[in-house]
Amino acid sequence: MYRVSHLTAEIRLTDYIRNYRDTERFSNYCKACDRYNACWSCPPFEFDTEEYISPYKVAYIIGTKIVLDESVINQNRGPKKCEKMAHDIMAQVRPGLDEALLKLEKQYPVSKAFFAGMCHICPADVCARIKGWPCIAPERNRPSLESFGFDIGKTSSELLNVELKWSENGVLPDYLTLVSGFFTREAAPVSFACPERPNRT
Repeated sequence: MYRVSHLTAEIRLTDYIRNYRDTERFSNYCKACDRYNACWSCPPFEFDTEEYISPYKVAYIIGTKIVLDESVINQNRGPKKCEKMAHDIMAQVRPGLDEALLKLEKQYPVSKAFFAGMCHICPADVCARIKGWPCIAPERNRPSLESFGFDIGKTSSELLNVELKWSENGVLPDYLTLVSGFFTREAAPVSFACPERPNRT
């Protein structure tokens, strides 16, 4: 159905902020999303984002490339089928990816993971934030790089040499890409290994 591989890039956090962060631009994108103020991993945050990342000096960017089999592309033509299949595949890959990032946090005490996109702990329309309640799993919930204003398209193309691709004219691209982050206080021999999960057809 698909094959998964991972790429990692290391960059000083000051350089990553200077060259790949546009808080105002991406804040406006977030405000236009229906998850704005309705999901605990999305803005507006109840903490200062500058203070949140201030302990860290090095950013590791993890690109997860999901190469689709030709049969998957051919069997899922049309906007609705494309959207559902892309969502389903990423939902299959994300749990293992998130788990690996949280394990890295335990391995490096002064560190913080940034997940690839929106929270997958709860369905989109039942996040506790909608009712004004605390997150049900704060120990497993992490923001994304884009929610902090980082340009994921530029990050992926320039640091990972992988161009983001999207469905066009009702046809899935030949691969999907997830971009995660891992910030540490000092450079470290970070070894990233994401446990693979069985592919579903």
